[in-house]
Amino acid sequence: MIREASPTDLPVLRDIERAAGEPFRDVGMAAIADDEPPTIETLTAYQRAGRAWVLGDPPVAYVLADEVDGYAHIEQVSVHPGHARRGIGRALIDHVGEWAKGRGLAGLTLTTFADVPWNAPYYARLGFTVVSDLTPGLAAIRAHEATCGLDAWPRVAMRRDG
Repeated sequence: MIREASPTDLPVLRDIERAAGEPFRDVGMAAIADDEPPTIETLTAYQRAGRAWVLGDPPVAYVLADEVDGYAHIEQVSVHPGHARRGIGRALIDHVGEWAKGRGLAGLTLTTFADVPWNAPYYARLGFTVVSDLTPGLAAIRAHEATCGLDAWPRVAMRRDG
């Protein structure tokens, strides 16, 4: 069952993020695997704003969302590898899609690694398409990612309407 994250879930989300990062080692992206998960302060801000959802009790997956240029922007979606390949990521993304519809938003956006099988190719299977003409908000997100070193690997912005 997908539910809003509670304050007691937040440390678990950091553990999920660390575990979900480990497979990046296998594709030559150890720096991503070693990256620190969002801080408790960052997670708290999403939780208090009602933009953090989890699946499970205790959680085995989570998603964080923002509003960017009239779309719900998926800031992060992570599934613990022990629960992968069960449709959990899709369910969380679809949940954000319903949240977006309820807010009158045009659809979903996200940024991701272009060539990692469980990133852009996965999102394409969920109906996302690569966006080349970035809105101001997506351009700002991509610029921030570049300053964080994420452009060491090809990245794309993607959108799913409606």
